[in-house]
Parts: sequence; C-alpha cells; structure tokens
Amino acid sequence: MDDQLNAILNNVSKHIALTQAEKDIFTGMLQTKHLKRKQHWLATGDICRHSAYVTAGCLRGYTVDSNGYEHVLSFAPPDWWMADMYSLLTNQPGHLNIEALEDTEMLLLPKSSQEELYKLVPKFERVFRILAEKSLVAYQQRLIDNLSLPAAERYDRFCRRYPTLIYHLPQKQIASYIGVTPEFFSKMRKAM
Repeated sequence: MDDQLNAILNNVSKHIALTQAEKDIFTGMLQTKHLKRKQHWLATGDICRHSAYVTAGCLRGYTVDSNGYEHVLSFAPPDWWMADMYSLLTNQPGHLNIEALEDTEMLLLPKSSQEELYKLVPKFERVFRILAEKSLVAYQQRLIDNLSLPAAERYDRFCRRYPTLIYHLPQKQIASYIGVTPEFFSKMRKAM
C-alpha cells in the first residue's frame, strides 16, 4: 500500500504541493481495489461513483455498438486516472465499460470524498481541473484524428500517447482504439 500511496502522491505533486496533514487527509479517503484480468470495474448502465488511479496493470474503457462491436476509447496504464466521466459528473447510468486487461491494482477516490476534499484542501480542485482539461483535450484531439487522419497516422499517435503499451496490448485492442479491423491492422503493420 505504501508504494501505491507514494505513486498517487507523486502524481498529485506534479500540480500542487501538499503538507503532511493534507497528504494524510487525501490518502485517508482512498480505497484500494484489485481486479483480475478480464474483470470489469464498470459496465454499461452502472453509475460511476469513483475516480480510479491505476498503480499496476492496465484498464481499458470501451463501448459496444448495436452490432456487438467493441470500440476502445481509452487505456489507463500505471500512473493514469480513469472514470466514466459522464456518469461520475451526472450521477446517471454510464455508457462506458471499464475492464482490466491484466491483473490491476488501483486506488479509488469516491466522488463524495472528492467533494469533501475540495472543502478541506481547496487546492485539490486545481488537480482535478487539470486532469479534466487534459482529458477533454485528449478526447477532442482523438476525435479530430479519427475524422481526418489515415489509420497509419492514428497508430503513430497511439504509439506516442501510450508508448509503454505498444508491445504489451493485444493487437485487436490497438486496432479497436485506432478504428480499424484486426485484419487491416495486421496488414498495415506489416507494410510499415
């Protein structure tokens, strides 16, 4: 647990400086969660009540269309945050499935505790504002990329965004993320 707490405190310290008392308040609000490979943390229709910080393993966020095809929206390797933001912010059933791609350890911050954290340590609003801004920028850029870039360039951007995952993920997950079939992805990689 100490390694997990050090990791999340290092992540937060990129944006704010904390006193020991503030660190204690924050870490006292966190819950540990372990997922086995292929275990879901959230499924479509669940209400997301936590933000998750990944300390080991990897999560993927995806949706399933009316034809049963999975569309990967994001990955969360270690030192990344993940949540179904729509559900977390609106308290409505979500649209995102969040699954562990391997055995995964994470720290959960309940939404209710996050609101309390803002009152007790107001500078945490800066941390979560920055995380939300970065997420918004990434999703907007991804949408523009998917609408305007060929598959090879989308793959190149994936490699730059998730350098630790290139050789770690199954090809079908990467193909889904960049919006191509696994067969097309395999041919494209051979051609590259």
